[in-house]
Amino acid sequence: MTIPPPPPPPPTRRAEPSLFRSSRVMAVGTIASRGTGLLRTVIIAWVIGSQAFGDAYNIANTLPNIIYELLLGGVLTSVVVPLLVKAGRHNRSAGVAYAQRLLTLVALALGVASVIGVLLAPQIISLYAGKCFNAADRADAITFARWFLPQIAFYGVGATMGAVLNTRRRFGAPMWAPVLNNLVVIATGIVVLVLPRATVGGHHVPSHTQVLVLAVGTTLGVVAQTVVLTPALRRSGFRWRPRFDFRNAGLGRAARLGSWVLVYVLANQLGYYVVVKLAHSTLSTTNTCVKTTSVAGSGSYTTYVYAFVVFSLPHAVVAVSVITALLPRMSRLVVDGTPRLLTAELSRGLRLASVVLVPAMVALIVLAQPIATTLFEHRAIGPADARVIGWTIAAFAVGLIPFSAFQLHLRAFYALGDTRTPAFISIVVNAVNVIADIVLFLGLNGSARLPGLAVGYALSYAVGVALTSIVLSGRLGSLDGSRTVQTLIRLTLASSLGGVVAWLVSHLVGAVAGHGFAGSAIALALAVPAGGWVMLRAAAQLRIAEVGRLLVVLNGRVPGLPVPRPSLRRP
Repeated sequence: MTIPPPPPPPPTRRAEPSLFRSSRVMAVGTIASRGTGLLRTVIIAWVIGSQAFGDAYNIANTLPNIIYELLLGGVLTSVVVPLLVKAGRHNRSAGVAYAQRLLTLVALALGVASVIGVLLAPQIISLYAGKCFNAADRADAITFARWFLPQIAFYGVGATMGAVLNTRRRFGAPMWAPVLNNLVVIATGIVVLVLPRATVGGHHVPSHTQVLVLAVGTTLGVVAQTVVLTPALRRSGFRWRPRFDFRNAGLGRAARLGSWVLVYVLANQLGYYVVVKLAHSTLSTTNTCVKTTSVAGSGSYTTYVYAFVVFSLPHAVVAVSVITALLPRMSRLVVDGTPRLLTAELSRGLRLASVVLVPAMVALIVLAQPIATTLFEHRAIGPADARVIGWTIAAFAVGLIPFSAFQLHLRAFYALGDTRTPAFISIVVNAVNVIADIVLFLGLNGSARLPGLAVGYALSYAVGVALTSIVLSGRLGSLDGSRTVQTLIRLTLASSLGGVVAWLVSHLVGAVAGHGFAGSAIALALAVPAGGWVMLRAAAQLRIAEVGRLLVVLNGRVPGLPVPRPSLRRP
């Protein structure tokens, strides 16, 4: 009797990189991206200011993002990664073919959308700005829009390429690509600053050449951000060959899931439309906004944008890195039939992100004014406008934890293949945002209106994260809520102690050196390390394990940092 050969060994599965290591790798790229992005915002602020011309640029620059999100962006950032993981889980060639078809479809659909957008640029500007622009500012806004709207196609292709790279565990390139975009726009801004301005009625205004250079350079940044991903795709083994065999190719599931994502995106964009209209109308001395009469310190949509950029910086550096690392991991858990393990991933992800987000929230609240003055009080932005930016930053900061937790919870729904529930929750969130914004806008006056819009934003995401927590707890059995809440409470206590010290240092420096650019910069240089040191000492006393794990990684590079005794409980 012949003895049968032993069965072949099971295929080895590539080890899943730890969440901390994956997040750390992406965070380095994201820090570079957001750091250069902040510098980009500062340089552009020197060029466009915070009044009507700034709104012409920023409203036009927002349009490609809005249209891209409405058409496809929500689908690409939510359901595509899980579908790519599933398509290539057991058959790599099938996964490659799926990704090639998807890239081809995205390029075709958004290319057509870009052309239509360019043709309808005047109508789109009228939709968002109404009669709040005078003739010159409206003409600039239309010029910007015609150059910016082709970005739609590049956003879509770049997002799809990034999704393919993420499913192949290549997180670095998508995180570093925006750095090139920012560098291109920074260089553009410097060129515009050097170019001579025009003179109209005795006042200096941007010349047609400056407007054109700014428009072209901003779009070239987006093009560069997309093109630079191509070498990373090739190194990962992926080759994009256009494929048009869309029938029976498995894209129908993406469309079905995407239909609910579209509801989610549409609700978000309707809410954002109200914000744009309200924020832009603060430029006028009247509520009718028939003709813009810019008033220093009244705020504008551009003021809102500047504050939001600063507010979103810690979220982008930490939470986005954690979310990007978590989505493929959670998707694999669902594909492998172990969705209940999502609880541990969600809890670990939120606690890891909170180590930076909670101190950042406190810092943005207590140091909002010196931050705004240091970054924005230059050239075209005066002290009154900088103060409004500071108040708006502080108001936004209240919602930093709810906003980041909400985004993390959404990815859990998408990993579970559920896009309908987030769509319904988004309707509620945006309804709260719109109602709160309108009530606060009508109830407040002058410079308080922009911070009021930020408070409405924070309130809406507090409601949103409460709803997602309730639903996910029912689905998964638990969200490890008590442990997460305990961590957040301890972090808030430690950060608040550091915040008090930072506030005191900032005000002492301001009393001596003044509250202008120099005094504010010195205040930040002294207050941030002083408050951070107190926060870390407090975290050590409170034995916050998550801070300890972070400091273990940093300790070899930053001598003298205290390392809290880690908890014996596993994460």
